[in-house]
Amino acid sequence: MTREVVAEELAPEATSAGRARALLRRALAGHEREDDLDPAQLAMSEIVTNALVHAGTPMSLRILLAPHGLRVELSDGSQRMPTRREFGDAAATGRGLHLVEELTSRWGAYPDGQGKVVWFELGDGEQVWDLAEGDDANDASVVVVDLVHMPLLMHHAWQEHAANLLRELLLVRLDADLSAIEEHASASDALGLLAQQVPAPDVGLVPSTVMSRATGPGISAPNVQLLVPRTSVPNFAALDVMLDEALRLAEQGELMWPPTQPEIQAMRRWICDQVGSQAAGEPSVAWSSYFTPPRRSPDHPEVDWDTSEVRDSAEAVLAADDANRILAISRAAVDLLGFDEPGELVGQRLMSIIPERFHQAHIAGFTLHLVKGRRPLIGRRVTVPARRRDGSEVVVDLRVDVERLPSGRSVFIGRFFC
Repeated sequence: MTREVVAEELAPEATSAGRARALLRRALAGHEREDDLDPAQLAMSEIVTNALVHAGTPMSLRILLAPHGLRVELSDGSQRMPTRREFGDAAATGRGLHLVEELTSRWGAYPDGQGKVVWFELGDGEQVWDLAEGDDANDASVVVVDLVHMPLLMHHAWQEHAANLLRELLLVRLDADLSAIEEHASASDALGLLAQQVPAPDVGLVPSTVMSRATGPGISAPNVQLLVPRTSVPNFAALDVMLDEALRLAEQGELMWPPTQPEIQAMRRWICDQVGSQAAGEPSVAWSSYFTPPRRSPDHPEVDWDTSEVRDSAEAVLAADDANRILAISRAAVDLLGFDEPGELVGQRLMSIIPERFHQAHIAGFTLHLVKGRRPLIGRRVTVPARRRDGSEVVVDLRVDVERLPSGRSVFIGRFFC
């Protein structure tokens, strides 16, 4: 049976880490779980220090004991969830949560009212705790949102692009709109909750790794459970509205960041819709049944670029712009892909010649290249399947190069080798 042995308030002071360790030692003295003391003290130091640095608010400590193990819960007044960060070997910080993970059997965090609870457990096997408080699944102040068939790779690519768009929109609006800072904070809160709770897939930067993992099970999740404080639910609607405004300005050339692909925009609207609708008691709607991709690219400003070199080439060559729209294609490439005329492809999205299983990877890679300059496959000859007009596939070697234009736009030139 679970027994609460400590329920103590801690001040936001440097001495609180030592105070928490002392309370833990007292709780475990003479207990059958006393062997857990050393790793538990180290983990305790890390979560208290993390709360002091990142929350800076009073904390509440609970220590629970049971024959099967030990559970520690630390609550603070910040809703920002702890996130493991990757640092180089020479970094002097950033390893705290990795250490907690190594030292404990399980750990996690969940929103709790106006703050959060960070917890860890040490013990044997899968433990069941008789918790009187702090049960996040039953907390009426938290909405549990199920994101079914979550496209992890697209979400990962979208996060930084969305943050950049919001930041630039804030700068544009600041002079004329005094509410801009408050609205930006609301949208950033929603974006941050997603960043903290939606796992990021590991595709890597090595070309062979990128291709082998581009269609693997790790790029999507059957279900991601998002815990949203009820006070943050309206912030998802604010995020949706602000990104629509930012994209409108980006499409007009008034922001430096390029517009996103239709799939990325639809994913964002789906996430925001799901938070609002599930908070209102409606059932979840899976991403896979939410969106039908368009065949043609949305209207974007034309690229001022001479297409004749590609059109007249004797090689199998194709050019696309930074809106993912095919600008030109040679006769040899038309024949390779089984089409009759170049006009059947010019103006279409690149997705029309990419097998569907690679669509998410293509959209994410395209977005990350435009936003971060990420280019594991640019300038390299890689083996890929291409989709032909009749739905069959042809395996080709492909090399993609990028031409930067004076206007700031980009043209991608792909050469097929058979």
